[in-house]
Amino acid sequence: QERLVQSGGGSVQIGDSLNLSCAASSADTYGRFYLKTWFRQVPGKEREAVATIYGRRSDTYYVDSIKGRFTISQDTAKGTWYLQMNSLEPEDTGMYYCAADLNAPYGGRWTAAVEYNFWGQGAQVTVSS
Repeated sequence: QERLVQSGGGSVQIGDSLNLSCAASSADTYGRFYLKTWFRQVPGKEREAVATIYGRRSDTYYVDSIKGRFTISQDTAKGTWYLQMNSLEPEDTGMYYCAADLNAPYGGRWTAAVEYNFWGQGAQVTVSS
């Protein structure tokens, strides 16, 4: 079973930046992923997708709440993708997870957690005022 290994996260102030990374076990494995996505979750709420690298063309998509502030990117040679988070707000606080899958999501629903078979261990991001 493929394990994704995350790094990054931490506690910052409003307006600060953080970078998260997520590594596959190998570049070869990474190259087979159709979806590479970042989710976040706060206690009592469902896991929410925030950004994805989608498909063989590596199109990127973002949810409205983080557009213009977060950037998803990848280094295929390293088998790693990233989430650069700028202008952080308290509402960005949560546990961030990377997720991947080998297949296209049903109906193009990249935001649905059920579409993903591989997950990272999670990283806490806390933004305080």
